[in-house]
Amino acid sequence: MRRKIGFWGAVWLLPALFVMTATFAAAAEKVYINGIDANFPPFAYVDKSGNPDGFDVKALDWIAKEMKFTVKHRPMDWDSIIPSLKARKIDVVASGMSITDERRKEVGFTAPYWKIAQVLVGKKDAKITAEKALADGNKIGVQRGTTEAKWIEENLIKKAGKKFELVQYDSAPLAIEDVINGRIVAAAMDDAPAMDAVKKKPVKILGGFGMADEQFGYAVRKEDTEFLKKLNDGLKKLMKSPYWAELKKSYIDK
Repeated sequence: MRRKIGFWGAVWLLPALFVMTATFAAAAEKVYINGIDANFPPFAYVDKSGNPDGFDVKALDWIAKEMKFTVKHRPMDWDSIIPSLKARKIDVVASGMSITDERRKEVGFTAPYWKIAQVLVGKKDAKITAEKALADGNKIGVQRGTTEAKWIEENLIKKAGKKFELVQYDSAPLAIEDVINGRIVAAAMDDAPAMDAVKKKPVKILGGFGMADEQFGYAVRKEDTEFLKKLNDGLKKLMKSPYWAELKKSYIDK
């Protein structure tokens, strides 16, 4: 026998239905995962308390709040970050990623937000130039999976026939440490983390090594066009806001 629900029974059911609807909506809310390099100051790193921090981390937090979406930051090995993005383990890479034609074949990029140059970093008291650092028999450090690692391998070692040894590291700061202790002559990296290292460590920028300037952008899966538009709109708002200058002062110019 089918039992009827009276008027007051239906009224009492309404709050429960509202609660259930809100619960399902919260459960269904998309949380975007940002894959970051855990040791790429000042753009992305994990602080002493174990929390993700850096210029790109705070920038994306601001964009997420402005564009009304939720984001969490997940430290990852840099050389596996694009495969992780394509495999849907993460949803975006906002962590000092250079925009290149080769990467454009695999991912979609936002508009660029930062221009960078590639430099060599040597010991502060070393009497050596960038050119001499690349001499035969020397050891040059670089972070694996980066555009500078690929460029040096293809252009200086294979094409130009340079005979220095290219030593690959998990992060640029690890390469810096080996510059300081004398295991390598110099380390190749972006100028922003190089300047960050100069402020904190007994090292100096020796100069460039022939690689053209690049630009940073956020990377997403090619099919995520709606999310890409949201990021571009948010990035445009951020770069016009007073907070953009605050970020630069806090992380880049400090």
